[in-house]
Amino acid sequence: MADLKSNFKKNLTIPNILSAIRIVVIVPLVKFLIEENYIGAGIMLLVSGISDMFDGMIARKMNQVTQLGKMLDPIADKLTLIAVVICINILYPSVTPFVIILFCKEIFMLCGGLFLIKIKIKPPAAKWYGKVSTAIFYVSVVTIVLLKAIWGITNMKLIIALFAVTTLSMLFSLINYAVLFFKLIKQEKK
Repeated sequence: MADLKSNFKKNLTIPNILSAIRIVVIVPLVKFLIEENYIGAGIMLLVSGISDMFDGMIARKMNQVTQLGKMLDPIADKLTLIAVVICINILYPSVTPFVIILFCKEIFMLCGGLFLIKIKIKPPAAKWYGKVSTAIFYVSVVTIVLLKAIWGITNMKLIIALFAVTTLSMLFSLINYAVLFFKLIKQEKK
């Protein structure tokens, strides 16, 4: 029991709390998006994006990097991305091709990470290209939501352009992670 309590205290860090907040925020975010409450959705996206921006930075600066945090952060990222992409696709079906590509990317990333764990290779921490593509995703979605919330604008050309840029950045990220994946496997074989 003491070991469980000690482990709980070790993992109860500001960065882990921020990652958990990102997961909890998904529920009202989805609700607001589906109800087309764009102001509420925008607020939830800002909370999610800001907490995503600071959790890793705080973990490193305050020496609060934990194994739980290394898992929570990408899980929160993936769940948020999937939830938002589904909602945007429901509201704007013309982005379906981009949604399919984004889902395939996430499935490849998940399978790659699980494969590395299975062969006892520690999956790498998030790299700059992953962080940049996540930031582009947030900027794109926040732009779509805020244009609708503040000015009542739904510009399908802009929405498609933003999703195209997001998809390209996610594919760039996937390619770089794939290169890293194969390097890790090659190193393990040696």
